[in-house]
Amino acid sequence: MAFELKQSLKLSQQLLMTPQLQQAIKLLQLSRVELEEFVADQLAENPVLEEGVLESAEEKVQSDREKEATEAQAISDHMESASHIVDKVSEEKGDWETFTKPQESMVSTSTRNSSGDDEFPNYENTVSKSGTLQEYLMAQLGEIDLSEIEKKLGAVIIGNIDEKGYLRQSIEEIAKEERVELHLVDDILDVIQRLEPPGIGARDLRECLQIQIRAGRLKNGIVEKIVELHLPALEVRNFNLIAKSLSISIDKVIENVQIISELEPIPGRQFSGESTQYIVPDVYVFKISGKWIVSLNEEGLPKLRVNDIYQEMLTDKLKEGKDKDYLQEKFKSATWLIKSIQQRQRTIFRVTERLVERQKDFFENGLEHLKPLVLRDIADDIGMHESTISRVTNNKFVHTPQGIFELKYFFSSSVSRSSGNSMASASVKKIISDLIKQENSKKPLADQKIVDILETKGIQVARRTVAKYREQLGILPSSKRKKYF
Repeated sequence: MAFELKQSLKLSQQLLMTPQLQQAIKLLQLSRVELEEFVADQLAENPVLEEGVLESAEEKVQSDREKEATEAQAISDHMESASHIVDKVSEEKGDWETFTKPQESMVSTSTRNSSGDDEFPNYENTVSKSGTLQEYLMAQLGEIDLSEIEKKLGAVIIGNIDEKGYLRQSIEEIAKEERVELHLVDDILDVIQRLEPPGIGARDLRECLQIQIRAGRLKNGIVEKIVELHLPALEVRNFNLIAKSLSISIDKVIENVQIISELEPIPGRQFSGESTQYIVPDVYVFKISGKWIVSLNEEGLPKLRVNDIYQEMLTDKLKEGKDKDYLQEKFKSATWLIKSIQQRQRTIFRVTERLVERQKDFFENGLEHLKPLVLRDIADDIGMHESTISRVTNNKFVHTPQGIFELKYFFSSSVSRSSGNSMASASVKKIISDLIKQENSKKPLADQKIVDILETKGIQVARRTVAKYREQLGILPSSKRKKYF
């Protein structure tokens, strides 16, 4: 049997993810804040890109007059220049005027918003920054007279305290890593646990509460025993078991539980919001003369254009070599970025328009009127894939008369009604939340009772479904919601 080598040609089709397509997908899924940061980075890196300068009213009038006077010649020159650049620089064709002028905002085709900035309040919510928990503890530790080894151990212990204020590494592990005696680590931990905020450096909830009891001089015998011996029973509000075990009355248990309830289970809570958070609407929905209008929020987003000087350098026939190759690469990158941002904004706009059409009852009357909706519904409406709709609606926010919502909020499963119609699960969650808010805190509604109430409203759900929705809303079961004082 002989072996031989042969060459053959084979024609096949293959999908490739080009760098430009990857960039477009990346831009599509960025949040508003992330997009602004990305554009700022690109402006710093790419010399061909620049921000468009907004004209004053007088300049715009003069500019419009000049444009009308030379329109025919400008179009001719522009087409000639664009044709030359397309042939020499890129295989792609495009509207180069789009890239050499600031991008315009997109408003619903029925109306372009002409009102002032007062119509669009600033919804950037920021939390002022303070020092971190570790910095706060180190500052306190620095005021204590300690040896160098004690300061080092203190820094190691503080470095292992998480954002909630709990020590997440055992003192045995710390002693082994630092090669010191266990009692030295234990002594320094005791020093740290006496710092502010109370309860800091605890290894579990029981120790956290015990530290605060000692610091607050709350010793009365009963409080300590409840925390030491009956914390599981306390968590489920089994006061009868605690009373029987300690041979005291229910009223006495409730009196001491009230003391415990005033302690802080998360000592690092006040430092947990250290980083600044932003919620900036990507799009506005408002009603004018009985008609719903969609308008993109482009405030703070740079109006990108291609620098005219670099564009002229590209058309210079005398300029060759590495410099021109570099400019060609940057020019192509700039135009693709502008096109990708335009496509992103266009897609958000189209998706929001369809959401407004399908969820008009919600915009008119509130959350209880939200309709069941899935990604495929919007994807079919605008002729895009579900994955694209998913990227568009993730981390994108819309400002409506009902409040600010993430776009994906409008997609939810359906719940059957006795009338034969269905309603969105988000609407059912809102009803459950309202029922619990209005309940008697001393006689909270059990899940089955909520099922019965929903049944009277024509909403058919199982008890386990109510329990699931309640957990998704972060609401405790009735046994843990009951208040005794």
